[in-house]
Amino acid sequence: MKIGELARITGASVRSLRYYEQRQLLLSRRTTGGQRIYDQDAVERVTLIRELFAAGVSSDAVVQLLPCIHSGTATPAMVERLTHERARIDTEVRRLAATRDRLDRLIVTTRAATRPAAAPATSAG
Repeated sequence: MKIGELARITGASVRSLRYYEQRQLLLSRRTTGGQRIYDQDAVERVTLIRELFAAGVSSDAVVQLLPCIHSGTATPAMVERLTHERARIDTEVRRLAATRDRLDRLIVTTRAATRPAAAPATSAG
């Protein structure tokens, strides 16, 4: 598939795809006209790269980790790095959950403060 189609399917910009290729995270072949062509497995690879970036994993870490993720084999250093990244993400998830809980309490408090007071009962007469 061409770069525009890969961008459309994955939600990645064409610029990002070129960056991934520059960092050797993504491979393409070239047509005789010089256009990039990607295999179907590039969709899964780009999706994983974007997920790792969204989770805060640096591009240098992704460059180090991606080969072991796809091959299923890793050096002890790679396993240590994977373990470190997972622990970092767990810490971030806990921090985000605590922030969400604080926002929930704030929402409850502000909703209670902004409710209009009940109208006084009127007497018929």
